[in-house]
Amino acid sequence: MTSKHTSAEPAANEHRARLLQAMASVAATQGLAATSIAAVVAEAGVSKRTFYEHFADKDACFLELYRAASASALRTLSDAVQPDRPWQDQVEHALGAYLAHLASGAQLLRMLFVEIHHLGPAGAQVRREVMQHLADFMLRTINAQRTVLTPTMAMAAVGGIQELVLLAIERGEAARLDELTASASAVVRLLAGAPAAPAAGQKKGPPKRAG
Repeated sequence: MTSKHTSAEPAANEHRARLLQAMASVAATQGLAATSIAAVVAEAGVSKRTFYEHFADKDACFLELYRAASASALRTLSDAVQPDRPWQDQVEHALGAYLAHLASGAQLLRMLFVEIHHLGPAGAQVRREVMQHLADFMLRTINAQRTVLTPTMAMAAVGGIQELVLLAIERGEAARLDELTASASAVVRLLAGAPAAPAAGQKKGPPKRAG
């Protein structure tokens, strides 16, 4: 016999997912400051009571959305890894997929990356959590064969890439983030002490000796 608690779980999970989707839709359109809980529950088709069963307030809902969106982007990053290739190629390919994933939801991305800075210590903590997950991914991928990247440099690489993304957002170029792939990869290579990737059209190989 199924308990009431067990049977209620799918409905609760569905309500939570709908609230997060509603927060994404409303806040991306109106901005977080102008977003009200009334607008979110109306978009989700649930009651305010249901909202408060899942989240303490609007900011808590937004932070959960930030975590969920970041986890989705990280899955894309991880799924793009090709272990049979050199780590430099793996990182470039994975970052390309990651940036394309972010660019596919440019309006939501703009809201998430900008608004998280307005949520004080709670926002800073969640942002650090997400950055740590990305740094851990880099350490696993790059150091799979031997250690070439330190935890400090991994976090520096993540910070540099996030700043590149923020700059693109400020310039109105959020839908073209995939164009940052080469620059983001160069940041990682530099901090890992690896040679820079050859320029387009430049052949790989040792330099020619002077005649």
